[in-house]
Amino acid sequence: MQTRRMSVVEAAANVAVGYLISVAATVFVLPVFGYPVSPADALGISVVFTVISLVRSYAIRRVFNGG
Repeated sequence: MQTRRMSVVEAAANVAVGYLISVAATVFVLPVFGYPVSPADALGISVVFTVISLVRSYAIRRVFNGG
């Protein structure tokens, strides 16, 4: 069983890795579809999608835990 502290560490690592993947994907994928982005744009876009992902994950977790 995982301690609460390790759960926080795992969650933080998951978000950090997801954010880095999002930045890289934004830099490489959007130009393929004709949307050039600067590294600064990629960082900002990834922040937005990371926040959306966190809210989504929390909401789904609450639904599965009975509200």
